[in-house]
Amino acid sequence: MLNLKRCSCVFVAVFCFVTISFAQNIPLFTKDFTAKEFAERRDKVFDAIGKNAIAVMQGEPSPRGYTRFRQSNEFYYLTGIEVPHAYLVMDGASRRTALFLPHRNEGRERGEGKMLSSEDRELIAKHTGIRAVYGSELLAEHLARFTRRSSAPVAYTPFSPAEGFAESRDLGLRVQMDISSDAWDGAEARHVRFMKNLKSRVPGLQLKDLSPILDQMRLIKSPAEMDMIRKATRLSGLALMESMRSTEPGMMEYELDAVAKYVFYRNGGQGDAYYSLIATAQNAYFPHYHKGKGVMKDGDFLLMDYAPDYGYYMSDVTRNWPVNGKFSRDQRDLYGFYLACYKSILYNIESGKTAAQISLRAVKEMEQHLAKATFSKEIYRKAAERFVASQKAFAGRRNTLGHWVGMATHDVGRINGPLKAGMVFTIEPALRVPEEMIYIRLEDLVIIHDNSVEIVSEFVPMEIDEIEKLMAEDGMSQKYPREKTP
Repeated sequence: MLNLKRCSCVFVAVFCFVTISFAQNIPLFTKDFTAKEFAERRDKVFDAIGKNAIAVMQGEPSPRGYTRFRQSNEFYYLTGIEVPHAYLVMDGASRRTALFLPHRNEGRERGEGKMLSSEDRELIAKHTGIRAVYGSELLAEHLARFTRRSSAPVAYTPFSPAEGFAESRDLGLRVQMDISSDAWDGAEARHVRFMKNLKSRVPGLQLKDLSPILDQMRLIKSPAEMDMIRKATRLSGLALMESMRSTEPGMMEYELDAVAKYVFYRNGGQGDAYYSLIATAQNAYFPHYHKGKGVMKDGDFLLMDYAPDYGYYMSDVTRNWPVNGKFSRDQRDLYGFYLACYKSILYNIESGKTAAQISLRAVKEMEQHLAKATFSKEIYRKAAERFVASQKAFAGRRNTLGHWVGMATHDVGRINGPLKAGMVFTIEPALRVPEEMIYIRLEDLVIIHDNSVEIVSEFVPMEIDEIEKLMAEDGMSQKYPREKTP
C-alpha cells in the first residue's frame, strides 16, 4: 500500500531543496573580470603556442580540511572557473577552448549549495564564453584525438608548481624540494605527476613548458587587475593603520594579526596574501619571522608586513613603529636616516627608466643623507654606511627594484629593460644593526603607467610625526580588550 504521508514528506523535501537551490544568492562566476578579458588572455596563449599545439592545464584539487576552495592562480587567470578538479584544453588549430569538469554531485549540493559541474554547459557558456564543456572522464579521449591528427603532437603545460592559497612560485618550489628531500615521503609534486600521466596515457605527446608564456603575460597588468591590486593595497594599509592605533606594551604579536584579519574579511578579502609578519624587537631581525608569539614591550620597535588576498590579487606593504607610540632618540636617528634613503628610491622611480638608472640616482641622494646624518651610537653610523655601500654596490646592475606583485605576492615575470606601463612591484630595502639585532624595513606598492608612477600605499603613514599622531588614537584593541585569563 502506498504511504501517502511518507511520499508527501519526500516531495516537500525535494521541492524545498530545488526551491532553495534556485533561490540561493551564490555567485558562481566572478564579477571582477569580464568574459572578454579572460578570452583575450586565452587569445594570447593561442598566439604563443601556434596552430600545431595545444595547451593543457590542471586546476586545484578539493582542499584538505574545512577550508574554502580556492582555484590556482594559473587556472583562474585563463578561465575564472572556481571548481575543484577542473581541466582546460586549448586547441591552437581551432582556437577553441574546452573545459573538463566533474559531474554534478547532488548529495554534496544538498549540504553546500549549488556547485558548477559539467552539466552546466549553457550557464558556463553564457558567463565565460567557453562553449565546450565535458565531463572530466573525457579528457583522455579528446587528447587522443589531437595526437591522431598531428604527426608531432605538442602540448604546452605548466612545468612549475601551481600557485595556491597564500602561495608564490618561490614557496611552491621550496615545498616541493622539502618533500623530495624527505626520505620517508619523497612524494612527487602534483604538476609532475600530471606531466607523467600525460606522457603515459597519451603516447607520442611532446610536452613543452607553458609557465614562461603565462609568466610574461602576468607581468603586465590590465586596468581591471590594477584595480584589484589597489583594493588589496587599500585593505593592507587600513589594517596597518588600525594596528598602529591598537599597539601598546604588553600585547602579543598575534593580537595585531587579529586586528588586521578583521579589516581584511570585513571588507571582502578572501584570505591572506601571505602569513602575517608581525615582529617586535629582535624578532624583526629575521625577515620572515611569523610565529606571532612575542610580547610587545615598552621601548621595542615593531615591524608589521601583512596584506590580504582580494579576489585572487595581492599586495605587500610594510611599516615600522614604536610599541609605546613615541620614537626614542635612537629610533629617530636610525629610522629617520633610513626613511630619507628609502624615499630616495621611492620618489626617483620613473616610467621608462631601468632599475639600474633609478638606483644610481637614488644612491647619490643617499650619500648626501649620510653626510648630514647624526647618530647616537657609532655602531649606528657604521650600519648606515654599510647600508649605503651595499645599495651602491648593486645599483648599476639591478634588473628590478624589489619584487613583482599580482596574483602572487612574489609575482612572476622577468624584465631586462625599462619599467613599462602595467608593471606592479614593491621596494623593500632593509637596514641592519647586527650588534643590537635591529632590522628596519619599509615597503610600498608601486604601479607604473605610461607617463607617471602611482604609489598606491602612500596613504599609510611613514613619517615619524604622522605615526605618533595616529598611535595616540584609540584602536580596536582598546575598544575591545582581550579576555582576561583566570
